[in-house]
Amino acid sequence: FGGRGRLTSAVHRRKVIELIGEANAAGAGLVRACGVIGICLRTLKRWRKALMGDGDGGDRRKGSARLVGHRLSEEERQRILLTCNQPEYAALPPGQIVPALSDQNLFIGSESSFYRVLHQAGQCNRRGRARLPQEPRSVPRLRADGPNQVWSWDISFLPTTVRGVWLYLYLVVDVWSRKVVAWDVAEVESAQIAADLVQRACLKERYHRPSGFGSRQCQQQPLILHADNGNAMRGATLESRLEEMGVLRSFSRPRVSNDNPYSESLFRTLKYRPDYPSRPFASKDEACEWVALFVDWYNHRHHHSAIKFVTPHQRHSGAAKAICQQRAEVYEAARRANPTRWSGAIRCWSQPAEVWINKPTEEPDPVLALPLIQAA
Repeated sequence: FGGRGRLTSAVHRRKVIELIGEANAAGAGLVRACGVIGICLRTLKRWRKALMGDGDGGDRRKGSARLVGHRLSEEERQRILLTCNQPEYAALPPGQIVPALSDQNLFIGSESSFYRVLHQAGQCNRRGRARLPQEPRSVPRLRADGPNQVWSWDISFLPTTVRGVWLYLYLVVDVWSRKVVAWDVAEVESAQIAADLVQRACLKERYHRPSGFGSRQCQQQPLILHADNGNAMRGATLESRLEEMGVLRSFSRPRVSNDNPYSESLFRTLKYRPDYPSRPFASKDEACEWVALFVDWYNHRHHHSAIKFVTPHQRHSGAAKAICQQRAEVYEAARRANPTRWSGAIRCWSQPAEVWINKPTEEPDPVLALPLIQAA
């Protein structure tokens, strides 16, 4: 009886009360006798009170099997099922079926009754051809504390002199250093072009497939390639090529542009440059020439504000640390020369130790965070 006293039948309750009564008459305490049976003293008192009250000790809880005057008959239940499965109502929910029947001067049951009957028959599911509601995609959380750990890439349009015809600019940027590691201009948007571009970038950066890639014994952190959900990004050609090179893929959530901020920021920098052509590109070669000049300026002469105003190439190659250290020494010497001009510490010139895409505010859930990239 332990833990199931409320489900004990009336016959068994009477038997238990008799046994405990005999044990108590023989000198046993009620608490100990109840413990041997597997019930508490309060349960015993409640059972005695119930038997003394109505004489049967039956189950009087709500929802128990009893006669309900307004319960639907089996014929009414079948009529509801047949009505809901008719061709004109098969794709409609009960909320629309009941008003339609009322327009025909018919009342079979209430809307809640329709739902109840459909649920009991296993037919209370999404009606119609619409796609079922999808679970929200987990937030991509990517972390990098060195070069060639997380890359971000995207495709942008470049206008041409022919109305409705565009060129496609492919850009791959290292999230940690902000360096453009690969680029291309094409006349079409293709997963094959993207696969060749990423492969050239891996060769240029001397990235090799980690030993034991895809297994738990993999010691080296594999490269992550982050992108949005475009056709070229999800193409099977790119997927197979990345598998061969030992590169993992990560995708933004649908309709969430902030999940790919580094590529979006790079394209804005590109298209808002003072020397960006005011007229459309006349040819692919002209576009390639301009993009090559931009990438050279961006990687080697652009002092990026997010990395303490060093160039992406300096941070990517490791020279930024010495440059920032020299700047800190200059500021420290200036403070020693004129201490009254400084009310606190000097300007912080330390390089950002880590870079995130969707940095968590607290310790992320390993189930919902996909994937959490950390340096090896």
